[in-house]
Amino acid sequence: MDGGQPGISDFSIANPAEGGFDAKKLASAIAFARDEAETPWPRDLSQGIADAGIHEPPPWNEILGPTKPRGGPNGIILRHGMILGSWGDIHRADMTFSVAKSYLALLAGLAVADGLIKDLDDAVRGYGLDDGFDSPQNRSITWRHLLTQTSEWEGELWSKPDLVDRNRQVGAGSDNTRKGTPRTLQKPGSFYEYNDVRVNRLSLSLMQLFKRPLPDVLKERIMDPIGCSGDWEWHGYRNSWIDIDGQRLQSVPGGSHWGGGIWISSVDHMRVGELIRRNGAWNGRQLLPASWIAAIREPCPVKPIYGLLWWLNTGRTQYPNVPESSFFARGAGSNVIWVDQDLEVTAVIRWIDQKKIGDFLGRVVASLT
Repeated sequence: MDGGQPGISDFSIANPAEGGFDAKKLASAIAFARDEAETPWPRDLSQGIADAGIHEPPPWNEILGPTKPRGGPNGIILRHGMILGSWGDIHRADMTFSVAKSYLALLAGLAVADGLIKDLDDAVRGYGLDDGFDSPQNRSITWRHLLTQTSEWEGELWSKPDLVDRNRQVGAGSDNTRKGTPRTLQKPGSFYEYNDVRVNRLSLSLMQLFKRPLPDVLKERIMDPIGCSGDWEWHGYRNSWIDIDGQRLQSVPGGSHWGGGIWISSVDHMRVGELIRRNGAWNGRQLLPASWIAAIREPCPVKPIYGLLWWLNTGRTQYPNVPESSFFARGAGSNVIWVDQDLEVTAVIRWIDQKKIGDFLGRVVASLT
């Protein structure tokens, strides 16, 4: 790999042995991801979204944001901040699906640092954003509930009702035959459910706090300071516009369930993962509080493998061959940012079969000497 390539020239390119890996074993793990573990999703992601096991009836299945064809498997592995291996086109900006949720967590951290959110356990209703939290079901929802997907928010946003994702399951082997069917809503904070409408409600609420488009905040506060390319984009829906203080602003989704979302390269993902591994510091600047990086790793009481919009490996229940210290931004397709501060590892894996993520991660860990 050429250290002069755009986007990585400021990182050391090292032999795997310098990073504490067995070179042959790491090469074998990379070959597995590149040649044997590609996602079954088609290259045409508009079709991929339709075939993703969601099976939503009209009009719930209407795509509201843009889509683009995906590239092939690719990824990059770092340890101690050194690039030790890569595969595929790591500079291609692709859709990244629910990895965008973990980016929303970073923006929430900025809102806390700026004092826009005083306490995660404050009721969102108390911030006077709109009437979306005024109903009896929604009035006690806190910022923490939204960030842990335990809000049980009830309503409709951008023509999608929260019902569309009730009874939804995620992960390998998920059974979504009951997805979109009614169930009695629980007390906010007492029940976990992966629900894109509710995450989009969080995104809208954060934009109302900043009073700026979230992509602009992310670019100014995170992406530009860590040296990301200008190739990433965060697309909203055609109907996700609101007026704030006389400005017409577009809210962005926390994924690509109905199109849109973050389109980004593995190299830019890698920089974000490294920022997290470094506890929010970059070249002497504290871009995110270290306390916030710790907070996103705190297990949710009702879903211990979930933090603040980041996946955890609590009890090594998700990936038994990977340390409990590992945590992940993860999106359909599959797209993964893997961070392990104890191992000092950051990795990005794109377009890998969901059922083979654990196998690949285990192979990388087994490559450590």
